Amino acid sequence: MHLVPGRTSHSSSSPRPADRPPAERALSAAPPAGSELTGRSTGPVEVRRSTRRRRTVTAYRESGRTVVLIPAAFTPAEERRWVAQMVAKLQTREERRRRSLGGDEELVARALALSAAHLDGVPQPSSVRWVDNQQRRWGSCTPADASIRLSSRLRGMPEYVVDYVLVHELAHLIEPSHDERFWALVARYPRAERARGFLEGVELARHDAGEALAEDDDVVL
Repeated sequence: MHLVPGRTSHSSSSPRPADRPPAERALSAAPPAGSELTGRSTGPVEVRRSTRRRRTVTAYRESGRTVVLIPAAFTPAEERRWVAQMVAKLQTREERRRRSLGGDEELVARALALSAAHLDGVPQPSSVRWVDNQQRRWGSCTPADASIRLSSRLRGMPEYVVDYVLVHELAHLIEPSHDERFWALVARYPRAERARGFLEGVELARHDAGEALAEDDDVVL
């Protein structure tokens, strides 16, 4: 969500991966003093300053910590104020999504509904559950026993992205490989391309100096 004083706007689409602009780079060689904080319920908070940032502040989760990206010109007081504000916004949004996504039982029901809606009800997962040990995968499945696992990192992401990962894993219960038939099944989900672009942006952010591309974490000053 990009916020401008007095105005709110929402991104309605995600660019194709080939058209996506490169992420900004975090240019500060080392964080300034006081840039690593610890929140009571959020875990460590890391502040990264960038000389290329002029009017945006971004917050996202990365490897068990909260990363806040701010302009290099911020004063210590501005840093404290914006870090507190962005962490609070991130917590509120994630809690709202946790409530809507629910636990494992709700995840099974969600998967079955997606199977019926987009895959003719063919894949019938035996279990669908959240897991905390998938830091490099968004989801995984075992076709032999029809079990599906989703990374708990997805809890902080838009529901259409979670649904895409579920459809992806459900399609694997029909076609284990990533062949043309598999991708044709995944493409039945109407927001597959947008969700794929969102996840590619998140991965790019993690590997390209930590600058976030998530659609609703930026605040424009």
